Amino acid sequence: MLPKKNRVDKKGINLIFKKGNFVVSKNFTFKFILTNNFIPPRISFVVPKNISKLAVQRNYLKRKGYSVLEKYINQFPLGFLGVFIFKKSEISILQIEEEIKNILNKL
Repeated sequence: MLPKKNRVDKKGINLIFKKGNFVVSKNFTFKFILTNNFIPPRISFVVPKNISKLAVQRNYLKRKGYSVLEKYINQFPLGFLGVFIFKKSEISILQIEEEIKNILNKL
């Protein structure tokens, strides 16, 4: 699991949704902003209710995402805030890893 210091809080998520840019892939939409602060990168996962009605399934998807993101968090620049938004509920860890790699290459 990704440490809490590397996850975006609610204020950050609201800021990202208002002012952020985005990158679209097959299974994710990635919204992000780059701040002038020299804080470590902060990235979170969001699973909308229309993807999965049960909170247990939404939390499971988030945990899968955070476990993969742990490997790649250091590749994001300082002051980076981002949110991965799931588009599908049936996604494997390998697919998540490939999508994160592809999004990193696009940035």
